[in-house]
Amino acid sequence: MYRAVRPLLFALDPERAHELAGALLTVWTKLPARPGHRDGALSRTVFGVHFPSPVGLAAGMDKGKALVPAWFRMGFGFVEIGTITPRPQPGNERPRLFRLPAKDALINRMGFNNDGAEEVAARLARLGPQPGPVGINLGRNRATPNDRAADDYLSAFRTLAPRADYVAVNVSSPNTPDLRALQSAEELGRLVEMVARQRDALAATSGRRLPLLVKLSPDEPDDALDAMAEAAVTAGADGFIATNTTVSRDGVEQHSRAGEAGGLSGTPLRSRAERTCARLHLRTGGSVPVVGVGGIASAEDAYRRIRAGASLIQIYTALVYQGPSLPRRLERGLAKLLERDGLTLAQAVGKDVEKAAR
Repeated sequence: MYRAVRPLLFALDPERAHELAGALLTVWTKLPARPGHRDGALSRTVFGVHFPSPVGLAAGMDKGKALVPAWFRMGFGFVEIGTITPRPQPGNERPRLFRLPAKDALINRMGFNNDGAEEVAARLARLGPQPGPVGINLGRNRATPNDRAADDYLSAFRTLAPRADYVAVNVSSPNTPDLRALQSAEELGRLVEMVARQRDALAATSGRRLPLLVKLSPDEPDDALDAMAEAAVTAGADGFIATNTTVSRDGVEQHSRAGEAGGLSGTPLRSRAERTCARLHLRTGGSVPVVGVGGIASAEDAYRRIRAGASLIQIYTALVYQGPSLPRRLERGLAKLLERDGLTLAQAVGKDVEKAAR
């Protein structure tokens, strides 16, 4: 069905098409759900959270509308909302989202457009129990300078943590001025330590320890990435998300949209994201879980990322191009590949990490 509908959606401006899809998903969340089968062999516990499937929705698709029931009905094993800032903001000027269909890629410079932490928390509070974890991706407001960025992350954390199964600190979007400067080992360590203290204070009063992840860029040299990983883990991070979008235009240089400012996602990002994932897995000795995202469009891609060190994977751009049947197709394909190789999901993680890191 999506193959028939896609030309109509792609005839619209990309952001208008996204808004239309969101409206349809809102209706879908109000309809009775049909029971679905899930392969128990794909479930596992990562950083203390049970995931019924390793296939998740990456941040950026649901910027706080909290269409969580619809995403789970598509077959996702977990959903990440965001990026959410403490105060509402409209994001960058339109147009800010561009398709590169010949490359199965997108360029976006959305700029953390969202309705703010309090409104998103209220929407999540109205949801009933969900069949999988809901993560929330946190960012700073555009108007907040980096020397006060921690105030924004702490404020958003305090508001949203009660509604999250894990939180992710986003310091790697290329679309908020100077945000990536927070990735330096010193700055990142300081920021993560402050959020981790807040996390630990919440755990002391509630008895519930919320995993803290850090989302990193695919554009960092190895030595800088190693330093970031060490600083984040020392400061209290429980895992990484690898990766955000790239400012590189490798693989799309000749495309008419290549000159658009923003982050590139989709197939051209695959090798960069895979190598970053593998590097983080190696740097931490596999002791710190990595969520692999970037250029994953098939079960083979997902399996390769897992063998490169990802404990879980996320998709975004491929969902735009392939439609709502993709999560379940990835699950079925992953199960077959694991069965073919005689591996459990846990056993497959990092199987090819040294090769992938080269």
